[in-house]
Amino acid sequence: MTSVSAQLFIVFISLLLLLPVVEAVEAGDAIALFLGVVLCIAGICACLVIYAQKRNKEV
Repeated sequence: MTSVSAQLFIVFISLLLLLPVVEAVEAGDAIALFLGVVLCIAGICACLVIYAQKRNKEV
């Protein structure tokens, strides 16, 4: 079974391939997009950690 990080990477790449290609006009747009992606991934990881901690306490 593949790791979670490999699965997230596959999902991220597939989403990039499905989205229409948009040419960034300024560097600020690219930085904002990168920060948004990083914050989303960090949020998902934080939710997974909280879920895992709650699940381990119940078992």
